[in-house]
Amino acid sequence: MGMFKTTALAIAFSLGLGGGLAQAAGEAPEPPARNWSFNGFFGTFDRAAAQRGLQVYLEVCAACHSLNLVAYRNLSELGFNEDEVKAIAARYTVTDGPDDNGEMFERPAIPADHFVSPFPNEQAARAANGGAYPPDLSLVVKAREGGADYIYAFLTGFGEPPADMELQPGMNYNEYFPGHQVAMPNILMEGGVEFADGTPATVENQAADVTHFLAWAAEPELEARKQMGAKVILFLIIFTGMMYAVKRKVWSDLH
Repeated sequence: MGMFKTTALAIAFSLGLGGGLAQAAGEAPEPPARNWSFNGFFGTFDRAAAQRGLQVYLEVCAACHSLNLVAYRNLSELGFNEDEVKAIAARYTVTDGPDDNGEMFERPAIPADHFVSPFPNEQAARAANGGAYPPDLSLVVKAREGGADYIYAFLTGFGEPPADMELQPGMNYNEYFPGHQVAMPNILMEGGVEFADGTPATVENQAADVTHFLAWAAEPELEARKQMGAKVILFLIIFTGMMYAVKRKVWSDLH
């Protein structure tokens, strides 16, 4: 559990949300653009990638980072069936009540519950993480400039610093973090998880999949919005054609 807490906290800083620990030594390069399946007017979420990303989140991030805006039942949108959603939720407990005696009690989470936070309050989170507060990841893709491209770039951007760069004690080099120095180390390791579908758990695959999942978490209505937009455009095209035909008919009668 301690390893998971350290790993999850690393994501907080790696996503640029622990900026107070970054050194303002230089500008970070713009993250390379990736061809995400959800990009573009007709983009959709890759369900398999998002499901693998959920696994990375649960096994690597959830020990410290909440996902307060997402309910377990929302996972059905990623292709999980009812029993699978119930099983995922039941791994966690929530405080409920009061009961008939006026007492609060613990129970397994159910699909209607939101993702269970790893800490009961901010003070407990800070106490467990050396004073740092691991942020909620629900909207991190939309909150960070560069969005999914930045998150992927950061998660794969760790390495050795340039020869002329001196890292501050306890800091780690990351090509895409502002100032290039972050407090937490690389948190995605080759084979760090074991994907159920047999996908190789390379650092790149883990980074891409958890980014895909967090993109869905930040905007689960994306596909419905795009479908509605397509319907509206199709309606406007048909309506324009009808109006043009009516115009021609009216003017032909006048002449």
